[in-house]
Formats: sequence, C-alpha cells, structure tokens
Amino acid sequence: MKKQLLVALLLIAGTITSQAQFLRFGVKAGPNFANFNGGVDGIDYKARTSFHAGAVVQLKIFENFALQPEVLYSSQGADVEGVGDFNLDYISVPVMARFYVVTDRLSIDAGPQFSFLVDDADLVFDEVAGDADTESFDFAVAGGVTAFITEGLFISGRYSIGLTEASKDAEVKNAVFQVSLGYLF
Repeated sequence: MKKQLLVALLLIAGTITSQAQFLRFGVKAGPNFANFNGGVDGIDYKARTSFHAGAVVQLKIFENFALQPEVLYSSQGADVEGVGDFNLDYISVPVMARFYVVTDRLSIDAGPQFSFLVDDADLVFDEVAGDADTESFDFAVAGGVTAFITEGLFISGRYSIGLTEASKDAEVKNAVFQVSLGYLF
C-alpha cells in the first residue's frame, strides 16, 4: 500500500513538473511608436512615441508552437502637426500564435488583438473636426518576431494594424510598432 501511494505521488509530481514546463507566466514592457492610418482632410498625422506594459502567459502546445495571450496597458494615438496629441489608452489583449523557427530561441508571432479604450484625450478632433466620439473597442491583427536572449529573457518587435476605426467621426485606424523587453518565469 505504501509503495502504491509513493508511486502515485511520484507520478503526480512528475506530471505537474512536466506540465509546468509548458505553461510560463511573464511580464513585458517597452516603447510604442503609434500613428493613424487614414485620416481627415487637412490634418497631418505624425508618429507618437508612448509605451506598453503588462503580463503574458505562454502555453507551449508542441515543441515549436505555443499560444501567448497577453494583457497590456498600451498608449497609442498620433501627434497632429501644429495642433497637439491625440492620446488613446487601451487595455489590449493580443492572442499570439508563436511559431519557433529556432526551438526556444527565435519565433515568428501572429494573431488577433482586442483592445478596450480606458482613456482618451481627443482635444485635437474636438477642436479641428468637431466633437469626435472615440470608439471604445479596437480590433487589430499583429505580427512580429521574438528572440530569447536567455531561457527567460526576451526581446520582441511587433506591428499591429487596426481593422476598426478609432473614431466614429474620422476615418482613422490605429497602427502601432512595439519593441518589448520581457521575462518568462
């Protein structure tokens, strides 16, 4: 009986340990280089430098394939020449499919991104185009590359392009290039 209990405990411990290698939690942060695609006639948009930060979970499904959902605070928008900034702050939830081209070292990442507006400063459109209503939801597709420097430390570059309009009154969509430094535990 004691041997059976010991064998059962060892099997459970081995299963938990092996599963823990496939599920990793982490953090990441870095700069955003954001702009708008599209626009209102007479308004010249320039890239806006801001930031993103948040938590990631990597679920390794196969040796060279993983899913990585993330929850990020992401500041986006654009600068408007001669007028000021258009700031859009989101809680973004990208769900990236990660294809390792070099096992556990280099990956190509792609997937959808769901963003929920938490704050906006749309004085630019209020003054130039009238009272603009900012959309509360942004849907985008994203793609990029991730390189692991060590087993946990990584750097990534990602571009996301909005498929929905950022404003109800202006035909603009978010476009963001992100550089991230992160760590998977």
